[in-house]
Amino acid sequence: MILQRTLDKVVTISGIGLHSGSRINLTMRPAAANTGIIFHRTDGDVIVDIKACSENVVDTRMATVIGRQGVHVSTIEHLMAALAAFGIDNLHIYIDGPEVPVLDGSAAQFVNELQQAGIRSLDCSRKFIAIRKPLEIMEGEKRINIIPSRFCRITFDIAFDHPAISVQNYSMKLTTENFCKEISRARTFGFLHEVEYLKANGLARGGSLENAVVIDDKGVMNPEGLRYSDEFVRHKILDAVGDFSLLGAPLLGHIRSFKAGHDLNAKMVRKIEENPTHWTYIEFSEQALKEAQRVGSKSFVIDLVWNRA
Repeated sequence: MILQRTLDKVVTISGIGLHSGSRINLTMRPAAANTGIIFHRTDGDVIVDIKACSENVVDTRMATVIGRQGVHVSTIEHLMAALAAFGIDNLHIYIDGPEVPVLDGSAAQFVNELQQAGIRSLDCSRKFIAIRKPLEIMEGEKRINIIPSRFCRITFDIAFDHPAISVQNYSMKLTTENFCKEISRARTFGFLHEVEYLKANGLARGGSLENAVVIDDKGVMNPEGLRYSDEFVRHKILDAVGDFSLLGAPLLGHIRSFKAGHDLNAKMVRKIEENPTHWTYIEFSEQALKEAQRVGSKSFVIDLVWNRA
């Protein structure tokens, strides 16, 4: 993934919005190099373009929401995680509603659609953000720190006072293969009393056992059970992959989180952007690309550029 990428074919997905309960149509179209990932709200009088970047994050309470000119797109994190895992840098996403369809509450269908559409490499190198000095955020028990690493790795710890979850830990190196196998099928989750409260206040209208893991006093309510024994912490990693993709460039660093969520993820992204002395851009030169093709090794190029940066 040392060249920028986009989709090879157009992809259309329809599904229910988690909070609105409305059917929403989403179409992904290939984009040229250096376009970035742009959402286009098409259901108003005028199409509003919203770039997927930290600058446009307007809410992180229930999901990651981006907005511009008073128009927003919510719950983008699962789709953004799948795009990041496949190294897709450039894409036009046309959407006729206020939120990305929740589908089954995971990134599995997005992964399937991307695999079927295929990925196209573009004639332009990617920029990576390489962490050089540690950064940390703490808010009560919640914390995130990020330290230098030659690859992107995420380590996550969660702790809930409920026997169905309790304490869970997971660590993974972010690659397309690892994401698809270990993370993509992990569903969003919530407690029954929280779901009931949201529904009573006009939210989570599209929420059901078909698109979320719901936990009551006795345990997991979903009749099929869990997809992974530690599905909860894996979903937290899925969310983090999507949230950190709003840096606008793939990250070379080790993210270590404890009890963090969308809000702290967004704050760490902003802290990275506001502390340029703690990281550097790495861009693969034409010479490095040719050398990589010659030896057939991506890790060779990472070593080469990392040591020179």
